[in-house]
Amino acid sequence: MKHVARSTIIVALFFGLEKGLGFLRQVAIARTFGLSSELDAFNAANNYPDLLFALISGGALAMALIPVLSDTLETEGREAAWGLFSRIGNLLFLVTAGLSLLLAVFARPIVTGRFGVVPNFSPEQQELVIRLMRLDLIATFLFSLSGLVIAGLQANQHFFLPALAPSMYDVGTLIGVFILVPEKGYSLGGITLPAFGMGIYGLVYGTILGAALFLGVQIPGLVRYRFRWTPRIELANPRVQQVIRLMLPRIGTVFFIHVVFLAQDNLASGLPVGAVSALVYGWLFMQVPESLIGTAIGTVLLPTLSEQAALDDSEAYRDSLHTTVRALLALTLPATALLIVGIRPLIEVLGFDAAASDLVTWTARAYMLGLVGHSLLEVGVRAFYARQNAIVPLYASALTAVTFILFGLMLTPRLGAPGIALANILAFSGEAALLLYLTGRDYPFWQGLQKPLLRLSAVALGGGGVTFVLARLVRALSLPSLWHILASTAALGLSALLVLPFIWPEVKILGRIDTPSLAADNQR
Repeated sequence: MKHVARSTIIVALFFGLEKGLGFLRQVAIARTFGLSSELDAFNAANNYPDLLFALISGGALAMALIPVLSDTLETEGREAAWGLFSRIGNLLFLVTAGLSLLLAVFARPIVTGRFGVVPNFSPEQQELVIRLMRLDLIATFLFSLSGLVIAGLQANQHFFLPALAPSMYDVGTLIGVFILVPEKGYSLGGITLPAFGMGIYGLVYGTILGAALFLGVQIPGLVRYRFRWTPRIELANPRVQQVIRLMLPRIGTVFFIHVVFLAQDNLASGLPVGAVSALVYGWLFMQVPESLIGTAIGTVLLPTLSEQAALDDSEAYRDSLHTTVRALLALTLPATALLIVGIRPLIEVLGFDAAASDLVTWTARAYMLGLVGHSLLEVGVRAFYARQNAIVPLYASALTAVTFILFGLMLTPRLGAPGIALANILAFSGEAALLLYLTGRDYPFWQGLQKPLLRLSAVALGGGGVTFVLARLVRALSLPSLWHILASTAALGLSALLVLPFIWPEVKILGRIDTPSLAADNQR
């Protein structure tokens, strides 16, 4: 692997910046709208635009294009790679524009139908979802172009600007929250910000601005790597066909992933007001550590695994998987225990009332049980795409969608929103286990993992116990609200610091991933 540790740190740092800004955005939104019908409508309206982005240019494109671009760069040079990039980009531009238009035209039946987004919302709330969804398609179109640029830059082993771009999106949405939404301007240090009084629509226009910034910040990367646009598609081109062959199954895979999230809102639309938004916030709290750990490592890992697969270096490929899985277990097992026990004060920052805070807390805890599974899934999927095998992940994601729906139908009536979250983590964790098992049959990366797994499980239990004790001590102090939140957060941070020495062997191995001593380390 080349520069994996350094690139992972860079990506994780910028993911951390994005998650910080994103958390600020979510706190501002929560304090502005609460768990309201308006916010439920906004969150539900994002479903199909998000699906379109993911299918055409998000996860589908990156997984399919990066291995082929990496191979083209290695064998044919940068000019050939940019020619392939242009051809795929031209094709996706036309497809995305056409599908966006269709979604806008047929938004009403998509939202209100029996198997639509929110069939159980009131007619007024459904109408709001329709209008917001049509506006959100503008942002989706911009994101689709951005997804193509991300794939091109990452194939060139450039991770800085793609990692920075999500923060630019947050900047745009924060402008929406603080300037476009309010009736009265916020005052900052004697300066009163303008206020446009657009309400929930201001949130959508902020999203559109954020999408534009997301794309714009990456353009200098194209200039740096001497991108030249080719005004052709050429479906007969062998490299274009290779990408399409990989992408079509990946589109199916991403579709089944998003079926889960569409089904979530469908199930939640029959629950009391606020359930849809509780799922969004619960997912957010799990996604912060998952992005910093699983997504960051997985993003950097894919080009490296792709190179190793192209060179048919099975030993390096196996060692890369072993080290990555061991590091993920070291980081996610303790994080799961600490956050399940200590997450309530973080949720109180959102400013919800006690009942709403309880709902979000238990939903977040249910999602947090899936932190390990979702993080390992980042590696399991990429292990197949690096070998240009898109069929196995397709079948696995279809099975996951069916599994989620079955669990969701069973658990939602009994547990409400936390039951939907629990169904999610059961389905996706099962998919991660299946993909890693199938990969391990050909590349037995799990050898030597048993002892570290037992040790890390004990560390997680110990860290959770320490967090519980510290949380009880903080609660016994009966501090004012703000000081209670700060003290509880500090206690959670102290627990993490106490855990760090016990997971250091895995962190150290990840940092030395390029060295010849890797194989020996893996056997300890």
